[in-house]
Amino acid sequence: MNHNDNEGPPPSRGGQRIAKAAGSIMLAMLISRILGFVREAVIGAKFGQNAITDSYNAAFALPDFLYFLLVGGALSTAFIPVFSSYVATDKENDGWIVASTFVNAMILLLSAGIILGEIFTPQLIPLVAYGFQGDTLERTVFLTRIMFPSVLFTGLAGLAMGVLNSYQHFLMPSIGAILYNVVIILCGYFLSDTFGIAAFSIGVVLGAFVNFLVQVPMLLRVGLRYQMVMRLDHPGVLQIAKLMGPALLGLSIGQIQDIINQNLASALEPGSISALRWANRLMQLPLGVFAIAISVAVFPSLTSAAARREWLDFRRNLSLGLRTVIYITVPAAVGMAILRVPIVQVLFERDKFDHTATLATASVLLFFLIGLFAQGANQLLPRVFYALQRPSIPVRVSTIILVVNTALSLVMIRYWGAEGVAMAFSLSAIVAFGLFLILARRALRSIDGGRLMMSLAKTLTASAIMGAVIMALQQFIGALVDMTTLTGQLVLLTITVSAGAGVYALATYLMKMEEADMVARTFLSRFTRR
Repeated sequence: MNHNDNEGPPPSRGGQRIAKAAGSIMLAMLISRILGFVREAVIGAKFGQNAITDSYNAAFALPDFLYFLLVGGALSTAFIPVFSSYVATDKENDGWIVASTFVNAMILLLSAGIILGEIFTPQLIPLVAYGFQGDTLERTVFLTRIMFPSVLFTGLAGLAMGVLNSYQHFLMPSIGAILYNVVIILCGYFLSDTFGIAAFSIGVVLGAFVNFLVQVPMLLRVGLRYQMVMRLDHPGVLQIAKLMGPALLGLSIGQIQDIINQNLASALEPGSISALRWANRLMQLPLGVFAIAISVAVFPSLTSAAARREWLDFRRNLSLGLRTVIYITVPAAVGMAILRVPIVQVLFERDKFDHTATLATASVLLFFLIGLFAQGANQLLPRVFYALQRPSIPVRVSTIILVVNTALSLVMIRYWGAEGVAMAFSLSAIVAFGLFLILARRALRSIDGGRLMMSLAKTLTASAIMGAVIMALQQFIGALVDMTTLTGQLVLLTITVSAGAGVYALATYLMKMEEADMVARTFLSRFTRR
């Protein structure tokens, strides 16, 4: 690869473009995540944290595995880089032939996978939850069979997202995710008295369909040229197939790790899988709203810069994106760790979700938060190699992390139970972060390491100041209000989160951090016209 630094757009233009895109995604994903918590809260309130909710959460394993195996990995590693390169080089006609062939092939493969999954569900469930027996096992089989058709619509929605992202359109895919949650909530709330926990599984299928449907108008607007073709010999299709090979292996490894962790948790006390899932959902809030949004917004810029061989622009966008992710996730982890119990109380503790379930979920959350910054960075760093069309590198890292995570989980679960699974998850993410940094530097010769370390030092300093303020306010407010009531919990969270965010923003502003300006522009881009 030639690393001559061809000058791309000035950093300010690149930063503004990424900020505007990330702002669209963040706003929509924030709403989606909030609705996701509403969804989980409705499930917890109606059914509690027990074998019933464990069955529902475990039922996602096989459909998710099928989706990520056939579509999820191909989107970021193969389809978006190849299709984006056609768009960036004004070869859209070829791009749409490639896209149509890929869509048609995926529909056939997903349909076959769904049929086989429906037939062999009873034989497959013990592979993803070996500790389930009796009613719990039967219930999981039943819910999984309901959910399997959702994979087709999720796949179509993902492919639509890939096309729209290549055209720098990010909002409608995020709105689709919002409607996905809305449909699940409505189905669960109104139908659960009739269908029980299966009402939420029905909602998953309908929500996935709506997620795809809402993106169709924007596809038509960008010039959808879908064709009933199967040009498997097209150079672009062959390139996707070449890139997909490592992607399938890499995604398989990631899904295998999730299945291993779920299997381990299935042998723990009832409710452990649900505690892990809900704690993970909480940890995913700053990831989904900020880290993933920034990574998704940066990725098309990386692929376009790579296609044009503009390596200086590539490194600038990567550096700013990575520093911004760390700027967000480190203080988020500190604040959520301190306030973990009232956060879980406000979101989940009602009806059948009691205080014991709150403490269990909050305890698992603490261990997930240890690796939050690495999880955030790992949303962006693999995309470096996808943009460079070198997906074998993330596969190698995933293989190493599979071994590390499994070994750590087997050891830690003996002593800490579900918390041990979460701790192993965090430590493995930190190892992956280190490996990705080393390999990215080797591939690009430079990743602006000096600026990254300086940014990290400033972020840690500001986060420590913020954490001290939050802890002091938590003790002061806790002595004044009744923390057993929802009102008291809301008062505490409102004041501490607002004060903490203000202190952190002020500290980073005084330290003149470029990331603070990036985040500010990201939010302002949603409220100002450019």
